[in-house]
Amino acid sequence: MNPDQTVEDESQSSISAMNRRIQRLSLHLSPLSPLQPSPQLNMLTCSKANNLEVDKVSLSKYMRGKNREIQDKILDFFHSRPDLQTPVEISMKEHRELCLRQLMGLVREANIRPFRYVIEDPAKYFAITEAVGSVDVSFGIKLGVHFSLWGGSVLNLGTKKHWDKYFDGIDNLDYLGCFAMTELHHGSNVQGLQTIATFDPITDEFIIDTPNDGAIKWWIGNAAVHGKFATVFAKLILPTHDSKGVSDMGVHAFIVPIRDLKTHQTLPGIEINDCGHKVGLNGVDNGALRFRSVRIPRDNLLNRFGDVTRDGKYTSSLPTINKRFAAMLGELVGGRVGLAYTSVGFLKISVTIAVRYSLVRQQFGPPKQPEVSILDYQSQQHKLMPMLASTYAFHFATQYLVEKYSQMKKMHDDQLVADVHALSAGLKSYVTSYTAKSLSTCREACGGHGYAAVNRFGSLRNDHDIFQTFEGDNTVLLQQAAGDLLKQYKDKFQGGALSVTWNYLRESMSTYLSQPNPVTARWESADHLRNPKFQLDAFRYRTSRLLHSVAARLQKHTKTLGSFGAWNRCLNHLLTLAESHIESVILEKFIEAVQNCPDASSRAALKLVCDLYALDRIWNDIGTFRNVDYVAPNKAKAIHKLTEYLCFQVRNIAGELIDAFDIPPYVTRAPIAMQSEAYAQYTQHVGF
Repeated sequence: MNPDQTVEDESQSSISAMNRRIQRLSLHLSPLSPLQPSPQLNMLTCSKANNLEVDKVSLSKYMRGKNREIQDKILDFFHSRPDLQTPVEISMKEHRELCLRQLMGLVREANIRPFRYVIEDPAKYFAITEAVGSVDVSFGIKLGVHFSLWGGSVLNLGTKKHWDKYFDGIDNLDYLGCFAMTELHHGSNVQGLQTIATFDPITDEFIIDTPNDGAIKWWIGNAAVHGKFATVFAKLILPTHDSKGVSDMGVHAFIVPIRDLKTHQTLPGIEINDCGHKVGLNGVDNGALRFRSVRIPRDNLLNRFGDVTRDGKYTSSLPTINKRFAAMLGELVGGRVGLAYTSVGFLKISVTIAVRYSLVRQQFGPPKQPEVSILDYQSQQHKLMPMLASTYAFHFATQYLVEKYSQMKKMHDDQLVADVHALSAGLKSYVTSYTAKSLSTCREACGGHGYAAVNRFGSLRNDHDIFQTFEGDNTVLLQQAAGDLLKQYKDKFQGGALSVTWNYLRESMSTYLSQPNPVTARWESADHLRNPKFQLDAFRYRTSRLLHSVAARLQKHTKTLGSFGAWNRCLNHLLTLAESHIESVILEKFIEAVQNCPDASSRAALKLVCDLYALDRIWNDIGTFRNVDYVAPNKAKAIHKLTEYLCFQVRNIAGELIDAFDIPPYVTRAPIAMQSEAYAQYTQHVGF
């Protein structure tokens, strides 16, 4: 054998191996663009001829679930009753009376009785409120105030004597009621309420008093015009025989009649004023209540968590004011659950209008060729397709919340109550904040025609705006969610059990807090980026880092600032932590919904939408992932490219995804959202 030939062969082999390695590295660092998909990407081609086929009927059936029938019954009833439909232009007084007639029509004519489902079947109750809200948002809120807040307080905070006395009257609307918690000076800080209820042992009555103007009950729905009763939250004051003379037992709930059942006149000692015209929801009669030595029977105390005997002694199975207060608020989370669920309904309607208009509207195009749909522009896709994906994500997350709430009402498990309390706080805050921003985005995406009142974005935006405030200010609720995460974090290190929703934290402190893998941080293939494990790990890693770091910061600052000062110093960090955790829960439930979908075409469509939701969220917070080297620069670039490509792919089936919401045109009620002759409908509306 020629030694020179051997050396030459080895040299050639070495060069070939080196070339192959360079080629692989080149592909790794500069992958094929998602806009030029290969079999490796396992994606659809950009050609519309190869679109994903979506079975809209199967997808809609999977989305709407078992309560579709009662929702359709409600929508059909109001569609058949023009006299109960809300016109675009209506005065506040007329709107209030119309909402009352709508409520009466639902219960007394359509014979749908929501109250029996409040505890018996919460999922059906929330399905009813979603359908009612799509008829008129003010109508939906009025219904919720009566059945969920006033009626729910009787069911959840009262005992058998209250159910027996009030159930039928609440159910058939004879006892239209209010929920009087908020005061002029106190909304979020319920323990700071100043209204007092002093027990008089001589007459066996409570005396309800508004001690100052700051204690006037404010923004009370149904109070200004229609309400006959109110659940009034007040400090329970008992006379004592010590030097203090009285004992404050904390905030309790009392049933207070406010108007005569026959004459509807305001009762003695009660002053009611109208809160007036609002930004939205003017079909709801919000009022202000002042009490001047109003006497009610001792039995009007809603006494599930605390009672007063005939001789003025306080009894409770819960030992402290704080525990009683927590138990009381824990039973009132249904309102938050309902708002999160209803907010998704707003999002569905607004996205439906914006997407349908964007499919119909044509502007500009290549030279000497027809104009193109504005949804073919990348900028419009960037506005609307992640929003459409988020709508699907929120749908499944709030469905999960309703399921957990339903379990809570049946099981009465303390840990489940705490879990639902924190989860409802986080989801209500996150979803309603997102929806509020999206309503403005949808209006802008529809240009000048989106500004017409008849196309509904203005009323939807105004009616939804308060969702960020009532049933808990969103910033306060995020702090509650963050506080629960910190409690779970502390319990983990003390050997306690983690609640179901936070289970991933069991692994996170070890797995997710280890140094990011420098190899996986560079992986950029579409298969990897679209892998649910990568997506969920990324979300959870971020939450775990935030939790670990904010816990350390709180511990450090508490030493010098005290607990309140430390919390305030870290407040923005805590809010980011809560949002990150809620996004993790939303993605987890979306992934589960994709996996559980029985129809193959629907499952493929949902997988595409889920991938867009996950990668868009990661890209929007890419700085966080880059800062901790969880994602390398090349991977960040690949995420961005793939997100844009998935926007395009979702655009190709956007019409089918919107149709799967199964919202009839008489519910969207926007001419620009009509699937045929949208312009004809619009011009006809203005008189042509």
